[in-house]
This record gives sequence, C-alpha cells and structure tokens, in this order.
Amino acid sequence: MARIRKVLALALCTALAITVSGCATFAVPAYSPDYPTLDRLKTARLAPVAIQPFAPQDPAAPVNVLTLRGAPFAPAKGTFASYIEAAMREDMAELRRLDAQAPTQLSATLLRNDFDFSGLSVGTGTIELRVVVTRAGRTRLDKTYSASGQYESHLAANVAVPRAQAEYPSLVRRLLRTVYADAAFIAALQP
Repeated sequence: MARIRKVLALALCTALAITVSGCATFAVPAYSPDYPTLDRLKTARLAPVAIQPFAPQDPAAPVNVLTLRGAPFAPAKGTFASYIEAAMREDMAELRRLDAQAPTQLSATLLRNDFDFSGLSVGTGTIELRVVVTRAGRTRLDKTYSASGQYESHLAANVAVPRAQAEYPSLVRRLLRTVYADAAFIAALQP
C-alpha cells in the first residue's frame, strides 16, 4: 500500500511538473557583474576595448536554444550569445574600458551552451566560449574558455524552474571570472 502511494505521488508530481511548465516561456534574469573579480581586474591597466557582436546571432542556432522542463528558456532580448556579449560589455563599461573606437577588438563565439534541469534533484550547466582579441590586424589571443556547474534541482517544476533561472546568470559570471583571471587574456588587453 505504501509503495502504491509513492508511485501515485510520483505520478502526480510528474503531471504537475508537465502542467506547470506547459507552454510558458521562461526568461533568463538580468546579468549582474561580479564586483570582486572586476576590482581585481582594475589593477591590470587594460587598454580600451571594442566588443564586436558575439556569434552565433541566429536565434535558431543550437547554442541559442534552451528549454526548462520542456518550455522555452531564453534571454528577454536577443540570443544567449548576445546575452554573454552584453554581460562582457557591462563588465568592461564598469571598468571604463569599453570604447567602440578602440584599436583593440574583442569578439567571441559561443561554442557550447548546455543547461539541463530535467533531473529529479540535480541540474547541470556548461558554457564554452571562444574569445579572440586583435589589435591592428594582429591576433593577440585566440582561446576557448569554459565553465560548468552542478545545481540543486527538484522534481516539481515550480521549484526547479526558478532555481534554474537564478543559476544561469551565475554560470555566466563563473565563465567570465575564468576569462578575466587568465593571464593571457589580461596580456592581450594591455597596451
């Protein structure tokens, strides 16, 4: 009898998760900078940098398409590539290093963007970004960076989805911390 109750409870929770996720579109929350990381970067004497549009721009590109419990998960504006671009622009603006006319150009390509909260108790995320820095036509950096994480999830979508929404910006912050901590990245952006 107890086993039947457990099976019925699991079936009810699964049905509820499917119903709650339905056909809603879940938005990625706004990015907020990691100020301790930016404070460390301020001491690096970086040259001004112009940030080019990150690729791929196509909303249908596989790295720009994510779902949470079967429902679309997307930035409020643009693609995931443009979300990460906007995050880096915000960070460079905070450092007062963003300059559209700067000879140092930074571009990037989002290579991997996996974010899976379909598990009963664990969600995972991985982002991989190829960053290229050029100055006066010469490549100063061409490197791939990645960040991943494992997060607490839940069987019920009404618990798992808000957790997942909150975790994506933190995964982007983790990725950018990795980029900003790299000595090769810092050297590429120095005068």
